[in-house]
Amino acid sequence: MSFISNSNNFFCQNHFIFREKSILLENITAHEKTVHEKTAHDAADSECKTDNQANNSSSTKVNVIISDKYILPSEEIIRKCMALHVADDWYAEPEYNYSAMNLEDSSPTPANCTFIPLRDFYNSADENLTQLASRAKSILSWRENTRFCSKCGTQLTDAKNLSAKACPKCNSEIFPRIEPCIIVLVSDGDKYLLVRHAHRIQNLYACISGFVEAGETIEQCVRREVKEEVGINVKNIRYVGSQSWPFPDQLMFAFRAEYDSGEIKVQEDEISEALWFDKNNLPAIPAPGSVAHKLITGYFG
Repeated sequence: MSFISNSNNFFCQNHFIFREKSILLENITAHEKTVHEKTAHDAADSECKTDNQANNSSSTKVNVIISDKYILPSEEIIRKCMALHVADDWYAEPEYNYSAMNLEDSSPTPANCTFIPLRDFYNSADENLTQLASRAKSILSWRENTRFCSKCGTQLTDAKNLSAKACPKCNSEIFPRIEPCIIVLVSDGDKYLLVRHAHRIQNLYACISGFVEAGETIEQCVRREVKEEVGINVKNIRYVGSQSWPFPDQLMFAFRAEYDSGEIKVQEDEISEALWFDKNNLPAIPAPGSVAHKLITGYFG
């Protein structure tokens, strides 16, 4: 299935609107939440519609509930952003029943709406929605940075039958970029090795992580990253799960591993501190919704 760019004005059940690293949500009251719950139940099979179909349709409009306070933006919010010309890109994927819009950094917040950090969205929405939001945000970032053919310099267009960009001159096809990364929780009996990163949120202790390099397996990447960042060797490496992380386009492969040998010696340009903690007495860790939180709290097993 191909992308449908904003000029076609497709409206789907799920509307994702982003500004920088935040996502827009519409505010609701307790009474409105009850109304939206009934609406969503009555219109559970709603599909994407073109602009004309949306205008002529008599079907009930669906708003997706995120929490007691928020729903995904309604079609009216999408239309307001279009009318104000504050969106620098908008596309839809009818196959997945969502549309995605990226607002200019200086754009105002629509009335009765709130921007929340996308990381917080992972802690409040269900897994199906967070997966769609990850896809939407990653593809918007890719579309912004992939406008011209790397072979001949021609401006790219949406491919007709694929989720890709196409070059009308040399016929090249460019697909969304995904950067594979590993994240690993190292244990030694009942103790977990957690680190404070030098360039990220420094009041939290998290897991060791890093990008997979060309030519190596993800298991080799685990061994290398642990050795580089904290100087120890690990054994019994075990894959436990994965998660898309659209900052901007990572696919996180989560692992458990056991301490084998060596003394801790941190890579100072990457790691501020590395300490062993009893698994029942942990410091401040990343928020729920993150793959690090899932690893540390045993979500993956």
